Amino acid sequence: MIRYSYNKEREGVIFAGAKDLNASFKDLCAVCDTIRNSQVTTAMEVLERAEKGKLAILYRRHNRYMGDRHELGGKKGRWPKKCAGLVKKVLINAAANARNMGEDPDSMVVVHAAANKTTTIPRRPPKGIRYVRTGGYGYVPTRRSDLELAKIEIGLAYPKGQKKPDKKTQAAQQQKKQAAATQKKEEWKKPATEKGEKPKALATATTSAVTGK
Repeated sequence: MIRYSYNKEREGVIFAGAKDLNASFKDLCAVCDTIRNSQVTTAMEVLERAEKGKLAILYRRHNRYMGDRHELGGKKGRWPKKCAGLVKKVLINAAANARNMGEDPDSMVVVHAAANKTTTIPRRPPKGIRYVRTGGYGYVPTRRSDLELAKIEIGLAYPKGQKKPDKKTQAAQQQKKQAAATQKKEEWKKPATEKGEKPKALATATTSAVTGK
């Protein structure tokens, strides 16, 4: 069980987390800083773009020797794809927890997003390298390569001054989303001729007739 580090009033805050992740806690901190205090839908879009490498993440800390990015206005940043995917999974779990408790996650805000180290597993070089004076293969005998595991915490809550929507409003919003999703699926199932688009062969023939080739 995760002990959350949220020190403010916890009433109305819905949490989700993951621990012992084989990922850089520094990259996770940068991703959490990016989505903190933003709408759940906006945070999900940001994480999806960052996971695909289409959005650079700003590094306010742990940015020594890091290059400047013109996408961030000359500030230091990077593309932590793996960590963005891990944070996105935790955010999805937090939204699911809110939905199971009868809340509307799309109207909520990420009030808490944090990451930190949980466990450090010490590791040493192999025995054959360890007892060579020079370290062998360019390694130092006392070299250590520790494995650091990390955790993620995310908390969702309604913005200040906004009340929880009543059941009728939530039901209407849910029906509207389901109707939009159903309509989108039906449009994808329709053939190209019913959508008003020309078939590929017909379009090629029309283009050839116009150009005379």
